[in-house]
Amino acid sequence: MTARRVTRVVVADDQTVVREGIVMLLGLLPGIEVVGSAADGADAVRLVAELDPDVVLMDLRMPRCDGVEATRRVRTEHPGTQVVVLTTMRTTTRSFLPCRPGPVAT
Repeated sequence: MTARRVTRVVVADDQTVVREGIVMLLGLLPGIEVVGSAADGADAVRLVAELDPDVVLMDLRMPRCDGVEATRRVRTEHPGTQVVVLTTMRTTTRSFLPCRPGPVAT
């Protein structure tokens, strides 16, 4: 029998309650390992470089480096890491027009 592959995830959101809630929920799922969490885009990019996750769950509105810039940097510098945007913004399409390459899901 082959071992089940674990998906390594970094969660990036500036709201502590949201970030910790997502980390807690993901921790309940088999096959998911949360390897790090960040309160802003700059820390998210740093964690991706350090931890080499499979996926980043990225908020758009964060201090220091927003999710759009962080997504651009992750997708450019670490093309093997996928980015999924989690946001409460009503529209995200315009936010990503200048962002190439963009996220894999919103």
